[in-house]
Amino acid sequence: MGITYGYLDQFINELRSEGKYAFTLAEVRNQFEQSDEAIKKALQRLKKKKAIALVRNEFYVVITPEYRSKGILPPSLFIAELMKFLEKDYYVGLLNAAAYYGAAHQQPQSFSVITAKPSLRSINSNNLKINFYVKKDWAKDDIVQKKVDTGYINVSSAELTALDLVNYFDQAGGLNRVATVLEELCESINTDKMLDVAKRYVPITAVQRLGFLLEVILNRRDLSDPIKEHLKTVNYFPVLLRPQKERREMVTGNDWKVVQNIDIETDL
Repeated sequence: MGITYGYLDQFINELRSEGKYAFTLAEVRNQFEQSDEAIKKALQRLKKKKAIALVRNEFYVVITPEYRSKGILPPSLFIAELMKFLEKDYYVGLLNAAAYYGAAHQQPQSFSVITAKPSLRSINSNNLKINFYVKKDWAKDDIVQKKVDTGYINVSSAELTALDLVNYFDQAGGLNRVATVLEELCESINTDKMLDVAKRYVPITAVQRLGFLLEVILNRRDLSDPIKEHLKTVNYFPVLLRPQKERREMVTGNDWKVVQNIDIETDL
């Protein structure tokens, strides 16, 4: 092999022929008897050519010709490999999950991934934004496998997506945007599944707020009534629709015990 760099080009072509778009530094080291310095130079050369990109320390993605101008692949094509490399359980959530149900409304500017503790540092470069949000746990039943060109990725079910959007409303662009997305997402929500997910969802305040939005703002009592019946069997307390620091009188006037302290308007 000498000082030629062709071995890495061949390695990348083989990866692509197997439908893979990601690799690690460890894989390259195992495959080739080259010094670390030689490998790093070869990787640097491919990075300059925009043939590969470094996403996380020692984790690279192969950039196919159609994505060269962007300088990166869509995260959905390598997120499963990245999370495997990081040894983290995960699912794609929030607006990115909603998009899989035809309810993104607008193209999300970043890619949202829910993962377990400890938290991961978000990835933020010129052309790649992956935000990681921590959750204590979730039920396997609430995750669905969605097909992408490189295999399958974990995505939250429509029902879990609805609750997560309310729970992480700030990260999803605010409650008006959440209500707009929910309006379209409702078409994919199953009433029985919605109740099941609501029963095990933490915090319960997200369940209250979602129920309120479904009934009062979106007029979807078919989805909200079963959740309301469930809430009658547990302890829950008054909350503001939009959390805020200033104290205010908690007069709710509804079964959800939600104080509507902001006006909600959907864009549809």
